[in-house]
Amino acid sequence: MDAIPTTEGTLLGGAVSYAQPASGHRTGIEPVFLAAAVPAHSGERVLEGGTGAGAGLLCLAHRVHGVTGLGVEIEPAMAGIAAANLAANGRRALTILTGDVCDMTGAAGEFDHAMANPPWHDAAGSQPPGALKQRAKMAPAGLAAAWISAMAKVLRPRGTLTLILPPRMVPESLAALEAAGCGSLLLSPLWPKPGREARIVLLQAHKGGGGGFRLLPGLVLHGATGGYTDAAEAILRRGAALPLR
Repeated sequence: MDAIPTTEGTLLGGAVSYAQPASGHRTGIEPVFLAAAVPAHSGERVLEGGTGAGAGLLCLAHRVHGVTGLGVEIEPAMAGIAAANLAANGRRALTILTGDVCDMTGAAGEFDHAMANPPWHDAAGSQPPGALKQRAKMAPAGLAAAWISAMAKVLRPRGTLTLILPPRMVPESLAALEAAGCGSLLLSPLWPKPGREARIVLLQAHKGGGGGFRLLPGLVLHGATGGYTDAAEAILRRGAALPLR
């Protein structure tokens, strides 16, 4: 597939160089918060499903030195951009695989952590322009459950699976996590402002975890004046962790 035009930018306040498609789907705050919530340590191995241009893996590797990882991306053009981004940042311990995260056969038990920012929008709704944007944003029925099942299989016992989702996908995802043998479920809303309804949430589980479901206080993204709160700014600009506990 021919290369697609990109724009050059940065993540984490300039600490990470980051190219992405010049048009179509653009990276938002979701992969940054997703990476911040993964409780990885140096020497551990992480899988990112639907890695896009690699923002999640890059943010995680910046915060956790010595982590290794694999990003799986079904769109060859996006996988090429992600691989170039890893090379530009010198992330030799991270690799990109062009393929479907649901086809991760032969990788059972290879990862300490898995994370994903899956497509969110109902595939029966209005279609955004452009094939890349459609694949990145539109979610056919059962997609979240299929991704969860596939990623849970590659986790080691007590490994974590972390997702960032809209609230409407939470019931399906909770059921899929339990069916995949993942417990100790944590749900953490990302509130736009105090008193506003959350539009995205973080959901995390442990493979084989025996704990029950917990609803966490979550994080407020914006203050009364509209700017990011200090806690959100620390994650977005300085690569701070967002422990879910």
